[in-house]
Amino acid sequence: MKNNEVLHAIASRRSIRKFTGEDINAESISLILEAGRWAPSGLNNQPWRFMVVDALGTRERLAALTKYARIVRECAACIAVFYHHPEGYDRDKDAMAIGASIQNMLLAAHALGLGAVWLGEILNRKEEAAGVLGAGNDLELMALIALGFPAETPRGSRKDLQTLVVAPPAHDG
Repeated sequence: MKNNEVLHAIASRRSIRKFTGEDINAESISLILEAGRWAPSGLNNQPWRFMVVDALGTRERLAALTKYARIVRECAACIAVFYHHPEGYDRDKDAMAIGASIQNMLLAAHALGLGAVWLGEILNRKEEAAGVLGAGNDLELMALIALGFPAETPRGSRKDLQTLVVAPPAHDG
């Protein structure tokens, strides 16, 4: 995997939960959003919408809605990722597409030397969070991505591949 840029990025990306406080430039944010835009989706419906949240006051109000408040307060910016219901056609497939979009953005942040973490716990209070963000009824919060320059180098491991691959059932002739 080390000789291939994409595979190396996938294997080396880690969730970053501590940030330096340094601002992220607009070009980097734009590149991250662009990466999210290029995710695959069923029927190419692109059911996602993004909102960049860099105002500290708004992040403080969001922080009050999650047990990961410190991360939301200390990051340079958040990207709220929404499911745009009018573009949807199948909730399960649309949710998978939005997950792919989020993963693209996490990988783009990593490739740009930034840290990021996918925060889903805030969904326990997604209606309140949507209210803080002024999201309309056609937007459902699916995740919050916290972004910033990393102030940590986390280590993470993965289960052995052999424990993750299941064998199909054996069939007679």
